[in-house]
Amino acid sequence: MSCSGMETVDELELVVERLMDAPVAAVWKAYTDHLNDWFCPPPWRAEVQVMELRAGGRALVTMYGPDGEVVPNDGVYLEVIPERKIVFTDAFQAGWKPAGPFMVGIFEFEPQGDKTLYRGRARHWTKDALEQHKTMGFEAGWGKVAEQWEAVAKRLA
Repeated sequence: MSCSGMETVDELELVVERLMDAPVAAVWKAYTDHLNDWFCPPPWRAEVQVMELRAGGRALVTMYGPDGEVVPNDGVYLEVIPERKIVFTDAFQAGWKPAGPFMVGIFEFEPQGDKTLYRGRARHWTKDALEQHKTMGFEAGWGKVAEQWEAVAKRLA
């Protein structure tokens, strides 16, 4: 159970990688059925509003902060390969309505026996967006989320 932290794969991509101590089926189920339990680092919480887990399907997760913050994450899935890969973006909302893009997110799952090598990638349109994401705490935030995700998957395994 290690977290390699942040790497800059190219100039507009941030990556978090973690070997999760749970089989890929449990990691997948934690995403599809238990996302509210791990999506935000505390004291924030998340609530799935819409999860149409297919290419072109809508993704809407609202995050709630400790001081009354409400942050909707509205977007679409671009690619879904069960138990292997989820690609999503905030560049579009439902019905392919263009939105102010921040990133394309990619979750990759690679079976490693009874464990799962997870990679979370955030690809940005601009260097400014990448720097903003770093400043927002990408490494710590996505690392904590991966840790929480793993804990839920272990419970489900």
